[in-house]
Amino acid sequence: MLNATLSDKLDRLRQIFNESSRVLVAYSGGIDSTLVAKVAFDVLGDRALAITANSPSLLPADLAAAQVQAEFMGLKHQIVQTDEMNNPNYTSNPINRCYFCKSELHDTLKPLAKSMGYSYVVDGLNADDLQDYRPGIQAAKERGVRSPLAEVGISKIEVRMLSQYLGMPWWDKPSQPCLSSRFPYGEEITIEKLRRVGNAEQYLRDRGWKGDIRVRSMGDTAKIEVSSDRLLEFMNFMAIADLTKTFREYGFSLITLDLEGFRSGKLNDVIAQ
Repeated sequence: MLNATLSDKLDRLRQIFNESSRVLVAYSGGIDSTLVAKVAFDVLGDRALAITANSPSLLPADLAAAQVQAEFMGLKHQIVQTDEMNNPNYTSNPINRCYFCKSELHDTLKPLAKSMGYSYVVDGLNADDLQDYRPGIQAAKERGVRSPLAEVGISKIEVRMLSQYLGMPWWDKPSQPCLSSRFPYGEEITIEKLRRVGNAEQYLRDRGWKGDIRVRSMGDTAKIEVSSDRLLEFMNFMAIADLTKTFREYGFSLITLDLEGFRSGKLNDVIAQ
């Protein structure tokens, strides 16, 4: 059962799509864009189309999950390729890297939406995202993208509450931003490095670890982040010798555990200094 405030927000979210004829959803498979796609489909049916952009910065398992979720919800779903890795403004990894990523994404989706007769593109930006450093927001705005969750003031925790209310089994799914977010600003991003980080995180998932986890790549050092209250659990849960051996096979020479623990957006700390 939703409280009155959240029920009103859901009604307002639905109303955005009631006022639309056809919409294209930038659908990553993350909990935010999945909620947007779900509500759009509930209101518009086949007049809503979910598009997932595939690139080396998307973990293959996350692409597969996006496909499974779309099928579960009955969404019209397509996959397109994006080419941000061909843009040196992106691969050089400046502090506004996300601007170039979202520019590539929406320069791909906007003409696609127009050619297929969709009114506009919507994304999964939520109200909490507006409080973080997210240069990609500007790129989306410049291209006329709407952010329904942010428009009605739906926060991250409310995204999870609404997802659970609407019967989405993955309502508690951990956030999984693109793999490029694992590198400190200024360190060049390559396909090989993305693959190395992706393999490392997939290894940890495959061993059964649940919850937030990141493998930050700093040169040839892998810095593993889990919630600070689960550090001891991680050490006891993982076969450390096998983990170390495997990560070295991936190309890391030093494997560390961040004692501060996982915190979303941690690499943005340097921007405020």
